Amino acid sequence: MVLKKLAITTCILLLTLFVKAQTDVALTPPMGWNSWNLFEEEVSDKLIREIADAIVSSGMAHAGYQYIVLDDYWVGGRNANNELFPDPVRFPQGIKTLADYVHSKGLKLGIYSDAASLTCGGVTGSYNFEEQDAKTFAKWGIDYLKYDYCNAPDDMVTAFTRYKKMGDALKKTERPIVYSICEWGQRQPWLWAKAAGGHLWRTTWDIRDTWVSDKYDNGHNGIMNTVDKQKGLEKFAGPGGWNDPDLLVTGLFGKGKSSSLKGRYSGCSLTEYRSQFILWCMLASPLMVNLDVRTMDTAVATILRNKELIAIDQDPLGKQAALIGDYNGCQVFKKELSGDRYALCILNRRDTAGAFSFALNDLKIFGQWSARQVLTNQQLGAVKILSGKLAAHDCAVFVLVAK
Repeated sequence: MVLKKLAITTCILLLTLFVKAQTDVALTPPMGWNSWNLFEEEVSDKLIREIADAIVSSGMAHAGYQYIVLDDYWVGGRNANNELFPDPVRFPQGIKTLADYVHSKGLKLGIYSDAASLTCGGVTGSYNFEEQDAKTFAKWGIDYLKYDYCNAPDDMVTAFTRYKKMGDALKKTERPIVYSICEWGQRQPWLWAKAAGGHLWRTTWDIRDTWVSDKYDNGHNGIMNTVDKQKGLEKFAGPGGWNDPDLLVTGLFGKGKSSSLKGRYSGCSLTEYRSQFILWCMLASPLMVNLDVRTMDTAVATILRNKELIAIDQDPLGKQAALIGDYNGCQVFKKELSGDRYALCILNRRDTAGAFSFALNDLKIFGQWSARQVLTNQQLGAVKILSGKLAAHDCAVFVLVAK
């Protein structure tokens, strides 16, 4: 039995080497909004319509946020033909009508299910109904599926098998549905998720609304804990397949039962939220916000709509940043960009303000470069050394262009 499982695992890894993602889906990291951390079981037709309106009116749609993802608790059950139907109180007009409304706004609708009989919230999942549910999602006009792994077996082989079954079912519908594999990184999905049909795959436990947690597990995972778990994963990311370090808690300020761990975590500072957004852009991560965009304040909106940072995330080369230096509490991340350019992010992990100074040669960036400081809109011209001061937990971002 052990040898058989080892052989299957080897086949999964070999298949990953040869698989190609759908060429027309998720060529850049998906951007949008997800209902989970803030609203959880309060999802409804009314809420999603209002969020869609706000995504457009706030300028978020113009900035690139297009997927509105309806997370757990939307399901009412299965009918006599075993077809999924939505909760009739929360979604009295059905999902197809809701999808039509979202599409009328120029946006796309995502939905949620689980690779087991029950979801994390305890409602009906898709296990053993993958093909039927994929057809239902396509019929409704769904554009994105977040597929969770609660109540499913622990081993990698079973995870791959279950995820591939849904991936194959989605492809069979011939509708371009983004497939988000959400098994929390415990079975190394970066090795096999693309072979299962995935366009993005979670690399960590659920993120919490805190800068850092004193431990890392399924209940405690701050922004910095999540960033540390991305080290070495950059080689697995690229157009059509992305490492997913989970949702942006930017702008939540302690709201939301799940992200605050029922009040244990009180949220982050605006500086820390900006740093999360910057780091997610550097990591070529999906940019899925959780905050209530209907009441989003100006400072948070300015962060989330920053065109230059979003351009770094959405760069068509599709490279994920690598950690290339860690000096006296400052970390340096380098992301290769299209057009002979690099983005460099310098993160002050210290709890106090401090200065930084890095010679490009010491960062193994050789040649002649001009630089732009993104957050201050400064054109620095030809540079050999990058220097400055940073507040605690703050970032500086430079775009280097070959001269």
